[in-house]
Amino acid sequence: MEHLIIPDGYRSPLTIRETEVAIKEVKDHFERALAKSLHLTRVSAPLFVRPESGLNDNLNGVERPVSFGIREQDEAEAEIVHSLAKWKRHALKHYGFHSGEGLYTDMSAIRRDEDTDNIHSLYVDQWDWEKVISREERNMETLEYTVRKVFSALKETEDFISRRYNYIQPLLPEDIFFITSQELEDMYPDCTPKERENRITKVKKAVFVSQIGKVLSSGQKHDGRAPDYDDWELNGDILVWYPVLNMGLEISSMGIRVDEESLSRQLKLAGCEERAGLPFQKALLNRELPYTIGGGIGQSRICMYYLRKAHIGEVQASIWPENVLSTAREQGIQLL
Repeated sequence: MEHLIIPDGYRSPLTIRETEVAIKEVKDHFERALAKSLHLTRVSAPLFVRPESGLNDNLNGVERPVSFGIREQDEAEAEIVHSLAKWKRHALKHYGFHSGEGLYTDMSAIRRDEDTDNIHSLYVDQWDWEKVISREERNMETLEYTVRKVFSALKETEDFISRRYNYIQPLLPEDIFFITSQELEDMYPDCTPKERENRITKVKKAVFVSQIGKVLSSGQKHDGRAPDYDDWELNGDILVWYPVLNMGLEISSMGIRVDEESLSRQLKLAGCEERAGLPFQKALLNRELPYTIGGGIGQSRICMYYLRKAHIGEVQASIWPENVLSTAREQGIQLL
């Protein structure tokens, strides 16, 4: 039970049916706000891909994808996507998007190796988005400008939902605070990465921690990132302070994607240079795909945040250990 946090005196102000209505209101409003802010077009996306395509997200490199054989294709294997980080870049070219244009889509995934708790589930749902940029725009200025655009959609949605439900008081600050993972380590050298995130987010309320994936001066990484989609110098996470759980809550992971130079460098650093022979990675190295910026924004995470829920299972249907289910019922946490 060490993974289940029960806030003192917690009771959801909404019934399950009221929560379901509110979830749709949050999702509908934020989706429109994000698309408008970043000039995105909604597209359809795959639930599964062929492993030999190189299109699946390898996450930290240890998570096992859910796979299955396809009967009509002589049991050829397919994998449930972990995310659409690579597929989106391929789609931008295939669908004829140009610089300044982008796409977004609903992404569902199964993370079979996830350690579940109040904010982690076996089921992942997010808005995956990607936008074409020029090579000259691959810089920190572009990244920070885009982060602020995403943050403006988050603030607009919070304003909307706080007007709809009077128990919700706005929490987001006027602007988001930027800090690199190395600056954060220097600030709190004796803390774990998660402790650092909690401390800085409690002070600043909304934070973008950048440059995630590379090794810091301590010899450790702030967090893992696959070497073949984000540029580790030009990426990061959006975190917001969440008083219900007394923690910094990660809302989005995003970044400027690798070019041919950063891809080669990061594949070497990660010890997986053999990936350069996969179709997606080979196309990148041959400069056949556009330069892009993109990310994922957790749908259940923002619903949980805006509706002030104590557990992600209050805003999505998933599978939980029996002891979590029984304790949640006893403590007034209504899991779907």
